[in-house]
Amino acid sequence: MLKRIISCALVLLVLNLAGAHAAFAKTEAEKQARQAEKVKAGVMKLGTGEAARVKVKLRDKTKLEGYVGAAGEETFTVVNAKTGVASSVAYPQVKSVQGNNLSTGAKIAIGVGVAALVVFLIVFHYVVTED
Repeated sequence: MLKRIISCALVLLVLNLAGAHAAFAKTEAEKQARQAEKVKAGVMKLGTGEAARVKVKLRDKTKLEGYVGAAGEETFTVVNAKTGVASSVAYPQVKSVQGNNLSTGAKIAIGVGVAALVVFLIVFHYVVTED
């Protein structure tokens, strides 16, 4: 009986080892490359010009604030709105980027909300003054 239990346990262990896969952790370079691609996509989505406001935190703890003056394949330029100083930043140097502009859908939703409020106020004023 003990021999049968040990043989079953060995069979289960061998089957477990046969189904196991090696898990490889991503290297630091791969993580930074993926982060750089995310940053690049975010900057490209924001666009360029004074409407493309950003706050950028770099890996060396430097903070930049302004708008995206230009965006290329390897770098983008952040222009300080107050001083006009342009800083060129490589995508891998960026720890995080935060855009401060609204999408077209958000602008339309705000416009519709304001229009609905105006119509409501006009109707309310008309009903109150009728009495």
